[in-house]
Amino acid sequence: MSDTRRIEPRSGVAFELREGQTLTVIDPEGAQVSDLLAYSLEDVREVVSNGRTFDYEETIKLTVGNTLWSNRSNRMLEIVRDTVGTHDFLLTPCSVATFEHFYPDKPVHRGCFGNLAEALEPFGIAEDDIPCAFNVFMNVPVDGSSGKLSVETPPSKAGDRIVLKALMDCVIGLTACSAYASNGGSFKPIDYRID
Repeated sequence: MSDTRRIEPRSGVAFELREGQTLTVIDPEGAQVSDLLAYSLEDVREVVSNGRTFDYEETIKLTVGNTLWSNRSNRMLEIVRDTVGTHDFLLTPCSVATFEHFYPDKPVHRGCFGNLAEALEPFGIAEDDIPCAFNVFMNVPVDGSSGKLSVETPPSKAGDRIVLKALMDCVIGLTACSAYASNGGSFKPIDYRID
C-alpha cells in the first residue's frame, strides 16, 4: 500500500496511474470536491469524456460498477468502491471566468482549470485539452422536469472516498476544488493514494 498524499486547498496535481493500479480519492474533512481528469499515457489526445460515459453507461449518476470512458470509446477508469455515490460529470472545472461570472464580489482565483493546466503541462497537455472533469463528491441536482441545475454542498463526510481502477495507462489530473458553492463555502484539502 502506498502512502497517502495531500492536495492542499485550492491546488492540484498530476501523476501517472498504470493499468491495474487503483486510485483512492479521500475527503479528509468532509464537503470538499475534487476535479478528476484522465488522459491516455500513450496519447494524451485521448481523454476522459462525459458524453461517451453518459452514452455507454446510460446514466448521469455514476458509482460502483460504472466506467469512465474516453473520447475514443475506450474504458479508462472503473469505479470499484464509493462511499458517497454523489458526483458530477456535467460541469466544467472552475476558472477565472467562473469566478468573474458567479462570484463578482469575491477575489478572482484561477480555479481548478488553472491548477489542472499547470499540473498537466509537463505531460504535454495544454489548456485547450482540458474537458469537463469528473467532479468527485460534487452535488449537482438536476430537476427532472425543467432540467435546471443547482450546485449544493457535497454530502461527503470526513473519510469518505472513491476508488477507481485504471483500465489503461493514464495521466491523472486531480484537484482540491476552489469554487465557493461547490464546497459549501469553504476550502479544504483532498487526500489520494495509489495502490
